[in-house]
Amino acid sequence: MHESNTFAAAATDLSKFREASLTYGPALVPVWREAHHEMGGFIAGAERFGYDIVPVAMAWGTPAGPVADEFFEHMVDALLTGIRLAEPDGVLLALHGAMVTPRFPDADAEVLRRLRAAVGPKLPIAVTLDFHGNISPQMAETANLLVGYQTYPHIDQRECGLLAAELLSRTIQGEIRPVSFVAKPPMLINLLGQATDRPPMSDLLKLARQEERQPGMLSISVMAGFAYADVPEMGASIMAVADGDRALAERKAKEIAERMWAVREQLNVAPPQAAEAVRKALAAQNTPVVLVDIGDNIGGGSAGDGTVLLAELLKQKAKGFVVALYSPEAVKQAKAVGIGGTLEATVGGAIDRMHGEPVKVRGTVRLLHDGHWIETEARHGGKRQNNQGHTAVLDLGDGNALVVNSLRTPPFSLGQLTSLGIDPKAARILVVKAAVAYKAAYAPIAGEIIEVDTPGLTAINPARFEYKRIRRPLYPLA
Repeated sequence: MHESNTFAAAATDLSKFREASLTYGPALVPVWREAHHEMGGFIAGAERFGYDIVPVAMAWGTPAGPVADEFFEHMVDALLTGIRLAEPDGVLLALHGAMVTPRFPDADAEVLRRLRAAVGPKLPIAVTLDFHGNISPQMAETANLLVGYQTYPHIDQRECGLLAAELLSRTIQGEIRPVSFVAKPPMLINLLGQATDRPPMSDLLKLARQEERQPGMLSISVMAGFAYADVPEMGASIMAVADGDRALAERKAKEIAERMWAVREQLNVAPPQAAEAVRKALAAQNTPVVLVDIGDNIGGGSAGDGTVLLAELLKQKAKGFVVALYSPEAVKQAKAVGIGGTLEATVGGAIDRMHGEPVKVRGTVRLLHDGHWIETEARHGGKRQNNQGHTAVLDLGDGNALVVNSLRTPPFSLGQLTSLGIDPKAARILVVKAAVAYKAAYAPIAGEIIEVDTPGLTAINPARFEYKRIRRPLYPLA
């Protein structure tokens, strides 16, 4: 599973999956059994729906540049070998939908193509997909069932896995004959417009829930797509699954796709620039204020060491802020001076300068930590076991804390801070390098949320990027 940002230069190879999560065979069960993830739903479905599981393999990587072809071939070989040996009655497969390799711009569809060729035309295949998947119609032709998350932040992943498990079980037992169809309106949706608690996206989801309850329908998934992949299938889509009636699936998918097209202008949101956003945060009465660094959205494949908001907070002499940055070098330096020592370091801007220039900081090393924590709640991504690598907390004075870590870590869990002894509720300003996914963790404690149009690999305005392979026209691009 990987969300691949094709504008990021570094490939996501074996080492990056090992840093995140890579397990084979029965070893994946203890890692994912309790997770709020579709893999956890697959495992739980064995007890609920009465089937025996044969765990094969699971690779999950933090969003970044395209997956290395070598690792892709290794994982597909591992999957197909394990499935052949298992001689299953059906296959439950968790894919992202926006995975890209240098050789395969639609890598998820390639996985499915090879799987179908290996198991033959009759074995039922059920696939779960991320809300941000760039879904191709080809996937509906190779899999029997396509179901996607319907929340952003993604907090329904386990339920999505359970739904796929239920529908696959019913298929094997002969109760249903699922057929899928994918409709693709010619549009992309920026990440803020994709938030499922914000109209008109919330209205589209309500419509999908109503329509999938109609006779003959099994599931309808509204898929927002991932704009940071320069591939032909980039963009929004609607996946519909009907019981033996492809025409019905096609009609329902196209109806909702037409409704999505009708509200396309309302789905694109324009937030303020950094200087204005920080001024608003300093004037806010309700705290903590969450500043959302959209251009350095780690969950979308960005650098994680963007400094635009940190520099602006220091420039405007903010007090009581917490910022987390990817800075392995600063962590090494903090270890060298030790807890209580004074550290003068340059942070940020190490990967590229798209996300801001390096910033000099001076502070006291408050804490050194191994970076591990457990998330027990349903959070975006569904991961239970988390690791931000060796981490240091620097006290910059005026109540300001800078967290520097050695693994790029999306802010999906408050545990990233609370494991370090930081109470996020006590901060005046919290910076999250995200777009929407952080909300499951941060929205309940936020006094105010200010989304910020910052530069970087995940900038909110698609016109900042040079697309060469997407289909055109593709609203809002020409």
